[in-house]
Amino acid sequence: MSPTDTDALARDLLEYIDASPTPYHAVRETTRRLTQAGYRVLDERESWTLKPGERVFVTRGDTSIAAFQLGTTPVDRAGFRLVGSHTDSPNLRLKPNATGSKNGYQQLGVEIYGGVLLHTWTDRDLSLAGRVMVMAGGKPQGYLVDFARPLLRVPNLAIHLNRGVNSDGLKLNPQEHMVPVLGLESAGAVDLKALLVQELARGGVKAEAGDLLGYDLCLYDLQPSIRSGAHGEFLHAPRLDNLASCHAALSALLSAGEKREATSGVILFDHEEVGSRSAQGAASPFLRALLERITLAHSDGRPDAFLRAIANSFLVSADMAHAVHPNYASLHEPKHQPQMGLGPVIKSNVNQSYATDGETWAFFTTLCREAGVTPQHFVTRTDLGCGSTIGPITAGQLGIRTVDVGNPMLSMHSIREMACASDVGQMVAVLRRLFA
Repeated sequence: MSPTDTDALARDLLEYIDASPTPYHAVRETTRRLTQAGYRVLDERESWTLKPGERVFVTRGDTSIAAFQLGTTPVDRAGFRLVGSHTDSPNLRLKPNATGSKNGYQQLGVEIYGGVLLHTWTDRDLSLAGRVMVMAGGKPQGYLVDFARPLLRVPNLAIHLNRGVNSDGLKLNPQEHMVPVLGLESAGAVDLKALLVQELARGGVKAEAGDLLGYDLCLYDLQPSIRSGAHGEFLHAPRLDNLASCHAALSALLSAGEKREATSGVILFDHEEVGSRSAQGAASPFLRALLERITLAHSDGRPDAFLRAIANSFLVSADMAHAVHPNYASLHEPKHQPQMGLGPVIKSNVNQSYATDGETWAFFTTLCREAGVTPQHFVTRTDLGCGSTIGPITAGQLGIRTVDVGNPMLSMHSIREMACASDVGQMVAVLRRLFA
């Protein structure tokens, strides 16, 4: 892969992230790209008729999406080649009865979604985006909104009132200290529903406050994604974990060859950051149902066709990995310290927080060699707990061979994370080999 290709992919990743302030917007942007590439949408409520070589996608809950290109060989013989990732990232989300006032300020109540590095959300220019449910045509209809302007702020406490902050650390109570400021009471009451009606109107949706039935709204940082470093080698962006992996999977699927023996697929789940237990998360029947329906339409029709298809299949669980931190290197396992710029990381954990084993490690290493890439390895320190991914969940749901991988990054779960531009192209190149 040429430097030009690598740079183009890095720029495209930043555009993808900026177009996706919430999982709802990530699915919309993914849908746009798939449709532009000739994929057609399928409805889970309808019967499906599929042909070899056809390109299709399915969404669920507006926050999870799966796309497939059917292979030339029936799936019971060739199997599936899949990449799984997730659309959600840790953030702050509005409570149902969000509006309130205190000491002359108007505020919006929030819940903490996932493992947020809370202090990174203070003193930021925050906006609001997500989905609003509106009564339209006699039934609830969901519309996406994005205020895309400075609207909220979680102000930090001055050092004069917290003298020990630099020596003792900033201690934040999520209920008391993370409530963002919306306005001043003296400037006039602000009605959240009125704001949402105005934002819907800006998007061409006519509604009144009484038409609003519910919402799923996320706060996000307005600062755009950028490249940095002496040679432009770094990426600074929100939601790199895990939109960078979503982008890599999608880019590989869309740029792989037209004719493939095995059926290729990408599944981008929601709710990984909170355990995957939802109707569209990795612990749901979503992926199994899709694979069963594709097998029914693209196999010899025998009762064991799906089981044979899974036995012939492979899943790459793609989720960002921890790069060694130069200021905290002692917190990393000494012989497993991935570096940014040196390519994809294979993640292992014998207690099955990651699904990698010797066979799947070897499979992914072979793909790396074919792509001209050398993989790195991550294992957490034995005296530290280990995070997890959709890998073990999906492997357990389907019995599919699975490897856990990801590109190395710093500042994971911060409002603004850090990765390396050259790693983007390397991961895409390896995933292309999976789909070849």
